Amino acid sequence: MNELTDHDLVVLAGGAARRLGGADKPALSVGGRPLLDRVLAACPDAATTVVVGPARPTTRAVIHALEDPPGGGPLAALDAGLRHTTAPTVLVLSADLPFLTAATVRRLLAATRTADAVGPGGSPATPDGALLRDASGRDQPLVAAYRAEPLRRALARIRAAHGSLAGLPLRALLAELVLERVPDPTATASFDCDTWEDISAARARIREHGTVLDEWITAVKAELGIELDVDTAALLDLARDAAHGVARPAAPLTTFLIGYAAGRQDRDVHELADRAAALAHRWAAETEDASGATGATGATGATGAEAKPAE
Repeated sequence: MNELTDHDLVVLAGGAARRLGGADKPALSVGGRPLLDRVLAACPDAATTVVVGPARPTTRAVIHALEDPPGGGPLAALDAGLRHTTAPTVLVLSADLPFLTAATVRRLLAATRTADAVGPGGSPATPDGALLRDASGRDQPLVAAYRAEPLRRALARIRAAHGSLAGLPLRALLAELVLERVPDPTATASFDCDTWEDISAARARIREHGTVLDEWITAVKAELGIELDVDTAALLDLARDAAHGVARPAAPLTTFLIGYAAGRQDRDVHELADRAAALAHRWAAETEDASGATGATGATGATGAEAKPAE
């Protein structure tokens, strides 16, 4: 099995969300999709997905788990989720990461297989996992990939030392593991939503000019349950050609037909868009030829009538 796909996923989706007035944070919508679904979408290759927290509808099948005791905090929740996993590597994520991407997830998984981590005394060591480090230099242990066995041993040591995992902070876990740090210099993937101001900022960010189309297409695909790859630039070029060369309403209708053909025939969207664009150019060229011919005939006829001597 490919090492980067041989992993499970544990999403921590509990907590009281006090700074959100007790709202069900993972169910809050950003870009038309619940935060939890956005996180799940960034991890499409997980063999098993465990969501720790109250059961909620999700766009894909998950295993629901609850920490013991309920409300026992992140370490107790992580332990509850880990009990349902079997893969050698486990992604551990919070459920409030609206801008987490599959590319960041792959970076974390790849970093767990480097030999560049620093062990005790500053010596090189194979890491027990990798976590994201945000732009301010803070470690993000809930945006991380851990090797499962070192993680289980670390939780067992902490439980033995304290009698329970309930109420303990995540930094207790970090002290037990050798971890690689993966930078997030733009603070995008590590952006989390703890307050209503954070939710508002996330909703505004996805509507920015440079990202709104990709966000919208991703949301539509999720809503319709389709996996079709969409070349946004190619489709926009096609829509422009259809609008200019045929008629404005031709643009949405043509792009619909491209998607329909690609889905029904399992064909490449870019190839189909190129063919439809060529058709639009031919259509436009014929229209121009026809207009030119009509204009030339009219002009010749008028000149001929004026030039013809009166009888």
